Amino acid sequence: MSLSLISFLVHAYVAWRLIPALAEFAGWQIGVAVLVITSAICLQLGLNRWRNRRREPSRGGDVTMVAAFVSMGFLSSLLVLTLLRDIALAGLWIGSQLNLSIPVSTFAVWSALTVPAAALLMTLWGLINARRTARVVAVDVPIKDLPASLHGFTIAQISDIHVGPTIKGDYLQSIVGAVNRLDADMVAVTGDLVDGSVAQLRSHVAPLAGLTSRHGTYFVTGNHEYYSGVTAWVAELRRLGVNVLLNEHVVLRHNDGALVIAGVTDHSGHHFDESHRSDPAASIASAPDHVVRILLAHQPRSAAAALQAGFHLQLSGHTHGGQFWPWNFFVRLQQPFTAGLHRLQTLWVYTSRGTGYWGPPKRFGAPSEITHLRLVAATP
Repeated sequence: MSLSLISFLVHAYVAWRLIPALAEFAGWQIGVAVLVITSAICLQLGLNRWRNRRREPSRGGDVTMVAAFVSMGFLSSLLVLTLLRDIALAGLWIGSQLNLSIPVSTFAVWSALTVPAAALLMTLWGLINARRTARVVAVDVPIKDLPASLHGFTIAQISDIHVGPTIKGDYLQSIVGAVNRLDADMVAVTGDLVDGSVAQLRSHVAPLAGLTSRHGTYFVTGNHEYYSGVTAWVAELRRLGVNVLLNEHVVLRHNDGALVIAGVTDHSGHHFDESHRSDPAASIASAPDHVVRILLAHQPRSAAAALQAGFHLQLSGHTHGGQFWPWNFFVRLQQPFTAGLHRLQTLWVYTSRGTGYWGPPKRFGAPSEITHLRLVAATP
């Protein structure tokens, strides 16, 4: 089934369930019809633009894609709320059949007014949240037997920025500025930086070269790098001065101590290139013993292998924290952690909600973040 047909069917279902119920409110009925039709048109134009993106000049393409992605976010909320309305109506109808005094028709009318209004408000609020520069989230990570020389070591983590159709260089530049103000000891970029080729996005990713920290910037691939030409992106990021870790590690000398920073390719990397099979154990081969070991791994589900390999902390992203309601409740079907700091036996795992967004410019119930992690000694 084509995406165009799916879009048509979903819009048709929403229109069928909401518009007839508003017969008593002609103005609202027209307004909802205009919203649904506009959403359908914007999505179709976006699909056409996406199919022809390699043949057509880019002029006007960004505006079209922004409109399409905003419509996608609106339709998602509109569909979910319409389904919930139908479930509620079904429950009320059953109650009415049991001779309960339930105003089914009144609920049908007012819920048909509420659903599109709520979907529109969620979309507008989510757009504001998505387009602002991510806020800094401070996190202390307690490490057992942490050497005094490493107490207070800081990492600025950014993840899942998705530079591409709706996120450009100015957005990334704002993130870089916020990270630099943290004056962190190192910067970790845990994948899904881009959605597009080097040729398309080179200038928009260039601000990444401006990241500053005591020990430099370290990057690991996410699944979207593989969709976008991973080999070319690895070369481009290295040209920008970013340290790309492909199942390998570096030893950082900090004050009078040392710690290992390792990075693995994305959990799905082997589906694109067998040499990119993610391997936490290989990433730490020949690393010094009895030092703090930190793993950068795009997907939280690398945690089991990281635990077995002997890491103390894993930094991940990928989930976006669900990005917007209600999808935050479904992340756990595919990943062990949705967001925040969690413990897996002796391993700490921090999962970023992401610093940008993918697809719809919408953040509702899962705000973006720049994470400022600090290593501290664990209390007995």
